[in-house]
Amino acid sequence: MKNSFNLPQNKKKRVVIIGAGFAGLKLARKLINSPFQVVVMDKQNFHQFQPLFYQVATSGIEPSSISFPVRKIFQKHSNLHFRQTELLNIDHEQKYVITSNGPLSYDYLVIATGVTTNYFGSDNLEKYGLPMKTTAEAINLRNRILSSFEKAILTDDADKQSKLMSVVVVGGGPTGVELSGAIAEMRRYVLPKDYPELDFSRMKIYLYEASDRLLNGMSVEAGNKALYFLKELGVEVHLKTPIVDYNGDKVSLPDNKVKYARNLLWTAGVKGRFINGIPNEFWMRSGRIKVDSFNQLEGLHNVYAIGDISCISDDTEFENGHPQVAQVAIQQADNLARNILKGNKKKFKYKDKGSLATIGRNMAVADLPGVKFSGVFAWFLWLFVHLMAIVGVKNRFFIFVNWAQSYFSRDQSLRVLIQPYIRKKSV
Repeated sequence: MKNSFNLPQNKKKRVVIIGAGFAGLKLARKLINSPFQVVVMDKQNFHQFQPLFYQVATSGIEPSSISFPVRKIFQKHSNLHFRQTELLNIDHEQKYVITSNGPLSYDYLVIATGVTTNYFGSDNLEKYGLPMKTTAEAINLRNRILSSFEKAILTDDADKQSKLMSVVVVGGGPTGVELSGAIAEMRRYVLPKDYPELDFSRMKIYLYEASDRLLNGMSVEAGNKALYFLKELGVEVHLKTPIVDYNGDKVSLPDNKVKYARNLLWTAGVKGRFINGIPNEFWMRSGRIKVDSFNQLEGLHNVYAIGDISCISDDTEFENGHPQVAQVAIQQADNLARNILKGNKKKFKYKDKGSLATIGRNMAVADLPGVKFSGVFAWFLWLFVHLMAIVGVKNRFFIFVNWAQSYFSRDQSLRVLIQPYIRKKSV
């Protein structure tokens, strides 16, 4: 087959990894200096640290601090290659992938494409809701929040100001809880200094969750404590309240109730991206790919799926699939790398190292094996764990400096509106 990607021609077997997220990047790094030629493909040329998207959206850290060029990771390793391209199709019988830049053969194919936003079939929520699943979407969310206040200060209409200033967050998982808390702290400590002419009693922050508690992936104690912290910050939390519709101005709720806000932040669900060439029988609920205990698509030779996109169907402990969190992705990549390198088959077994979620300054919850706690110590533990997980020493340093500055000053200096450049048509 024609080599469309300018790869070295050698006798090494080729491992093609689709996606440079936690799973794909970890697998590639585990195969450094291995007897395989490793090719990572992604539409972006950088790795994104998703757990801190909400801090980009709320002007806490720079986008570049949570984005790391894949090529910098690969530059000292001759068997690792990166190609920025988009997957279009998979031919598992002929063992090649078709991309926007042409075909490429593989010996091992690993799908690690992650997930995207799930609007559960609502066209209006997809059209008017603001997602936060990529760095670009986090930047867009930051711009939307800041531009809303710039518009609010240009009018003396109280109702219009209230709509522009208020924020609706949908989804009571870690992202929704952390985003709500960060915005509430901006309202309390930061925005009134930037916009002293505005009446911040008009700024409402609503958090809607369809289930009966927050943080469903964590303990009941953690969910209850998160609810307490959010109320302390002035967030209006509504449980057992799904969103019916949204038209960009009016939020429709059950029992014909409505709320008005120009900013609806959607964190309520995720789904896998459909991939042409994968037979229908492998697709499960929410767009996850059914794999066996070795993360292989059963019956497809050397085709694997790891991370959020995968669902191990024969694990009785996780009947609906493992949690879609970074630790699962990393551990699956570790196990698959071991199997590829040693040529054996070790079943994947998830080791839960615990969960953390932060709500605000000195406010966090921790579920660790055998112990649950909250408050200041949980918050510092959250900071340390996330700081160590960042790729790149330079990124860790800049994030640490931003966090320290924000902690002692209760302010941020990153509230910059940078809009995409659009070339004006000549008259």
